[in-house]
Amino acid sequence: TMAITKVWLDETNDECVSCGACEAICPDVFTVPDKMVVNESADFSAYESEIQESVDSCPSGVIKFS
Repeated sequence: TMAITKVWLDETNDECVSCGACEAICPDVFTVPDKMVVNESADFSAYESEIQESVDSCPSGVIKFS
C-alpha cells in the first residue's frame, strides 16, 4: 500500500458540517474549530487506519487523501 502523504478538505461538492467525527477518531491529524483543519505537521503514515476511518465516517465526504 502507498503511504498517505497528503490529507485535505475538499468542499467542491459538499461543505464540512463541523460534526467533529474526524477529530474524535484522529485528533492528532484533525481538529474542528470551525471547519475541519488538517494538522500538516502530523505524520500521516502513522495514522493511516484512523485517516481512512475518518474518511469513511465523514457525513459530507469532504476529507480526501493521497
